[in-house]
Amino acid sequence: MNPPPTAKRVSRLSDEITLQLERWITEQQLSSGTQLPTEKVLCERFGVSRAVIREAISRLKADGCVTTRQGSGAFVAARPGQGSFRLVRGLEHSPPILSDEMSDIFELRYLVETGAAERAALRRTAKDLDRMRDVLGRMQDALAAQADAVGDDDAFHVAIAAATHNSQIERFQAFMGGQFSDSRAPTWSSDGHRSGRAREAQAEHVRIFEAISRGNAGAARRAAEAHLVSAARRLGLDPLRWGGDKTESTR
Repeated sequence: MNPPPTAKRVSRLSDEITLQLERWITEQQLSSGTQLPTEKVLCERFGVSRAVIREAISRLKADGCVTTRQGSGAFVAARPGQGSFRLVRGLEHSPPILSDEMSDIFELRYLVETGAAERAALRRTAKDLDRMRDVLGRMQDALAAQADAVGDDDAFHVAIAAATHNSQIERFQAFMGGQFSDSRAPTWSSDGHRSGRAREAQAEHVRIFEAISRGNAGAARRAAEAHLVSAARRLGLDPLRWGGDKTESTR
């Protein structure tokens, strides 16, 4: 059941207020233990209801940015980004918000995954290739069965990161895999199978793998770039927003 319009509006406003509070904490360089203004003051400052402020504070608390004490209010626990990291929204919100924020997600994926593919081509071992080949096989089975393969899609990109033999790249990709899952979900949905998105994505995965297998770093980067550009376009996003169109002229 879809949430009522009022609930959606509160959620969207809370997203905006969460970001504004994050920026304010950072800009003011508020240290751990600093008490935030009261709900009443925050309502007046941002011109929103208590429900919006409470949801925003709840999100900051979940992110490890603030703590709350019953009867005392909210306190800074860590500056944004120092406690934990999340992508602000998933796919359940309205199209205008989806377009802007999903473009940001794809730009982040673009930066991470193209570099990882390039390094993987230079450093991969036979064991790394076997790992990627195994995940590709599972995605191929999911394609034949028109099944969900988001987890395997995540695993494929983690396998590429592992092939860089840089443990920090692998750890970051593994951490972000769950965050990126929302941007991969439409590919492996029922509609994604019917429309051909899953089939196209799998062909792109194979091209990335083949370039890495050949040890061609340039081709691996270009294949990863092309995959991200195509994936963005399949979702109706404009790669021009983050410079992702350059692959069209370099392939």
